[in-house]
Amino acid sequence: MPEQSTHDRIVIGASAGGVEALIQLVRDLPADLPAALFIVLHLPSSGTSAMPAILTRSGVLPAVHPTDGEPILNGRIYVAPPDYHLLLHPGSVRLSRGSKENRHRPSVDPLFRTAARVYNRRVIGVVLTGTLDDGTAGLHAIKMRGGLAVVQDPEDALYPGMPRSAIENVEVDYVLPLDRIAPLLVQLAHEPVREMEAVVSDEIEFESEMAEFNLNAIEDEDRPGTPSHFACPTCGGILWEIQDGRLTRYRCRVGHAFSVQSLMAEQSDGLEEALWTALRALEERAALARRMAAHSVERNHRLSATRFEAQAGEDEHRAKLVREALTKGAAILSDGD
Repeated sequence: MPEQSTHDRIVIGASAGGVEALIQLVRDLPADLPAALFIVLHLPSSGTSAMPAILTRSGVLPAVHPTDGEPILNGRIYVAPPDYHLLLHPGSVRLSRGSKENRHRPSVDPLFRTAARVYNRRVIGVVLTGTLDDGTAGLHAIKMRGGLAVVQDPEDALYPGMPRSAIENVEVDYVLPLDRIAPLLVQLAHEPVREMEAVVSDEIEFESEMAEFNLNAIEDEDRPGTPSHFACPTCGGILWEIQDGRLTRYRCRVGHAFSVQSLMAEQSDGLEEALWTALRALEERAALARRMAAHSVERNHRLSATRFEAQAGEDEHRAKLVREALTKGAAILSDGD
């Protein structure tokens, strides 16, 4: 630990619209920036990501997908690779395939939380454009440990959900349009930080260990929160309800974690899948009943034919109701952030 530290650990989270925002942000950063940047951008879990190459071409700082255990160097950008959480340890980065948080891996919250646990006042957390609210709980952890919170102005963001959630739930230090964030980071990266020994809360410690898929944390019965009435939509286990400042969050035994918004979104997806399954079953049963009615007519079984025709009509009516529910659900989802 240097005798005099600065804000030299900058963690950044973005989702929808994040590629364009990150390109603009890194373009305005100087080559001699005395800080390291760590970025989580929500990505599909399969395939590869070209973000390091894109960001390297966009500015003067080299960007990489780090390897597990790679040392941290100032003047470098570390981008979370697809399907891995990016976590910070003293002097190095860690990659983890721990449980998804807020429906994502990589997720913003584990990066922010582990940065706060290790680097406390040296951390700057930045939340950029995106939907829902990933990054809010992590930004709260950064503030609890004495770090700074910077959020893109929702009016300036292509997708205002993530910035708006952060502002509503965290005591944010700066709310700025994107073109003013890079100059602020440069200024803050040169300002001295008075280090203070602070005890890491049990909650931050536990959730950081869960992100690393630590077996001791998974088996720990003395976990934060209280059992809720809700089941984890990913694995079906009980969700523990955690009150985190202004935030209410949920986490299951094996680590799947949800904000209220992400839990509702996951439940909506589960409901849609169930409706599609129901629609297929009803359509198939109606078709079978029609076929059996035709066979009954051929055999002159009039009563059976009538019964099968009635069954087919009932199933077709139910299928129509399910199709209408799916259509209305798609319209509602298309209006969201």
